[in-house]
Amino acid sequence: MFTGIIEAVGNISAITSKGSDFEVSVNCDTLDLADVKIGDSIATNGICLTVVKLTDNSYIADLSIETLSRTAFNYYKVGQAVNLEKAMLPTTRFGGHIVSGHVDAVAEVIECRTSGRAIDIWVRVPSQIEKYLSEKGSVTVDGVSLTVNAVRGNEFKLTIVPHTVVETTIADFKVGNKINIEVDILARYIERLLLVDKPEDKQSKISMDLLERNGFLL
Repeated sequence: MFTGIIEAVGNISAITSKGSDFEVSVNCDTLDLADVKIGDSIATNGICLTVVKLTDNSYIADLSIETLSRTAFNYYKVGQAVNLEKAMLPTTRFGGHIVSGHVDAVAEVIECRTSGRAIDIWVRVPSQIEKYLSEKGSVTVDGVSLTVNAVRGNEFKLTIVPHTVVETTIADFKVGNKINIEVDILARYIERLLLVDKPEDKQSKISMDLLERNGFLL
């Protein structure tokens, strides 16, 4: 589990074929690995990867066919900068939102424009993802916890403040970039609650009114 608050920016030093899948090596000079051990998770551009080898300033993780098919890793090359976050501890300050590291879709940057000292970025997601996005809701973009500031169909706007620009890879975003998207985990579970246990002859007891009365909807 993660919070979407980036701890460091690293870079991919190698992508090695291992038969039908791959192994990725990540340099992370500015990430403290002293408390990381084999088997721990590190979110790498929003993808939860398991550490299988470790040095003082780098780690190696396996990339399964599933990971390659569902994330932007297919577009990455050696030298690619990546946002890094170690798995959260029970004592971690919860500065972002609940992030699982399980990517829901690969999206595309369609517009980048300065707005004062901030950057406004418009992103287009696959149509099946748009239902999970709401204005002022949370979304994870390449591992970064961000707020959705506007929605138009399957496109949404992010406003990136200067601190986030400096501390993440978002400064490198350009039109056409492919990025990892994880929707708010609460939205996924609400959908499941609405769909489960609804045979034709029985009405589900879960309703939008019930969710709203219990604080799930604003």
